[in-house]
Amino acid sequence: MRFLRLLIQLFVIFLLMVGVISLWENWRTGDWLPNWFSQKNKLENTQTVVLQEITSLGKLELVRYNFKDIVEQQITKLWLPDAKAVLIVQGEAVGCIDLTQMDIADIEAGADTLVIHLPEPELCFFKIDHDRSKVYNTEYAFMEEAQLVQEGYKQAERQIRQSALDMGILEQTRENARKMLTPILERTSGKKVVLRFPMKADLPKLR
Repeated sequence: MRFLRLLIQLFVIFLLMVGVISLWENWRTGDWLPNWFSQKNKLENTQTVVLQEITSLGKLELVRYNFKDIVEQQITKLWLPDAKAVLIVQGEAVGCIDLTQMDIADIEAGADTLVIHLPEPELCFFKIDHDRSKVYNTEYAFMEEAQLVQEGYKQAERQIRQSALDMGILEQTRENARKMLTPILERTSGKKVVLRFPMKADLPKLR
């Protein structure tokens, strides 16, 4: 009986945690009143709407890096002048935590401490903002201009991903998760909250 009560308590805390994250996500995107606070919703439907909100939440975005890059693309020719294109590219990379990987077993409730095991931070997406990017200049491109521009954007997108990883976007995601989630969960649970991430070790390859 005690085990069942503890299991129910852990499940309620898990729903509470994701619900709080859902509130923060709605506030971050400018939607101050989620659907499940609407007066049109009936009391008996509240739980169903909350579960829909949890399902749609998925990945919690915690850090965004904005990039601006100047890309020079060139096609070398044997007899004719080299075709060149210069692009001014703007893009972004976002670090997040995938909450769909969590289950009730990831929450450990003690007498005065709540230990929550979060998934490893990941690079949620990286992309070019084509509305803010442009072709600055082309030389001797003629029929190759489209190819130069396309390859330039591909190169810039790869560089955005690598730059974000090199600049520590995953570490920043982990740090932001602690800063944002810990105080919220401590206030809602009334316990000290410890967030833990999977341990990673780079082992040398065997020869």
